[in-house]
Amino acid sequence: MITLYGIKNCDTVKKARRWLETHAIDYQFHDFREDSIEAADVARWIDELGWEGLINKRSTSWKALGEDVRSNMNNQTALDAILAQPTLIKRPLLELGQQHHVGFSAQQYQELFGKHTL
Repeated sequence: MITLYGIKNCDTVKKARRWLETHAIDYQFHDFREDSIEAADVARWIDELGWEGLINKRSTSWKALGEDVRSNMNNQTALDAILAQPTLIKRPLLELGQQHHVGFSAQQYQELFGKHTL
């Protein structure tokens, strides 16, 4: 099962969804705000991607964190921060079985789904 995580009003998530739909790739969309997220899932993502790879340091959510929180970030504080504010996660987060990828580019998705060409 392919799952795309994000928030529905995010432009990058919209681009990823449009790409998947254009290429007739069946996926499930999981909205962080509407569907929430589980601590076990976030912990798994942090284990695989590292908190630095999962958190969007250019987001307003990151900038809203206190300097002390940002400068002392580790796996546990990242987990706590993401559970409190899921919009810290780089979007979209694509789950392909046991693999996860953050962000979107048409080239990246073309490589991941190489068998689905236009």
